[in-house]
Amino acid sequence: MTKKHFPLHKYHCAHAVYLFVQNQVKKETFVSATMIKLWTIALVVTFVTPSFGGRPIEDSVPPSSEPPEEPKSVFSSEYYCWTQWFDRDDPSGTGDWETLSDLLKQYPNEICPNPVDVEATTLSGTPAKQTGEVFYKYDKTSGFVCRNEDQKQGMCKDYRVRFSCPSAYCSKKVCWTEWFDRDDPSGTGDWELLSNLRTENPGKICETPQHIQAKPKSLLASFIGDNIYIYNPTQGFVCRNEDQTFKKCWDYKVRFGCC
Repeated sequence: MTKKHFPLHKYHCAHAVYLFVQNQVKKETFVSATMIKLWTIALVVTFVTPSFGGRPIEDSVPPSSEPPEEPKSVFSSEYYCWTQWFDRDDPSGTGDWETLSDLLKQYPNEICPNPVDVEATTLSGTPAKQTGEVFYKYDKTSGFVCRNEDQKQGMCKDYRVRFSCPSAYCSKKVCWTEWFDRDDPSGTGDWELLSNLRTENPGKICETPQHIQAKPKSLLASFIGDNIYIYNPTQGFVCRNEDQTFKKCWDYKVRFGCC
């Protein structure tokens, strides 16, 4: 049986990738041998796919009028913003069902299919978590559901929801603050909360930011992403070490859009 070999230029790229990973790892904190292998494999796959050295992958994909779909757990460095508030239901039936799937059907192209965060309040503006009611669903994947049967008083309040989505769903003009980096992941994670940043940087962040952007400081973060706990312009950014599978969070910096 004839042995198959990578073309020479791909072998050289794979070898170069391995050396690159080793060099980058030396600049990071302790990383296991398993992680080195994972990073190397990710980089090698990137370079030895059939499109490498030929026509760019982007040229082979037909254009689409729909906004791009972003990954759920792999970090993206583009900026994010809150959508408008949505209120498709009221609690007159079985409860208030503000599910992401229903909202996507009712408001096409106004909500991203994979939000990075969600917020719910009553119509008067009281945060859902301060109402004392029990929620059946309240997460970025499902949306928000309050069932009447779960409430002591027999009926939910009327709620509205909004989602944190990438730049394709944001206004085009953004006035950015400087970058801030108040924490590192050496403890429980990287906590870049807006409240803390305001306290430590008085007068440098606007009262109601409309956008947020976070960027990891390591080059390796382009290949191994993090699961993000909080990522919205109202609260800021949080990556918790307990949510990661193989490692601690990367070290991030954040900035806010104020117009």
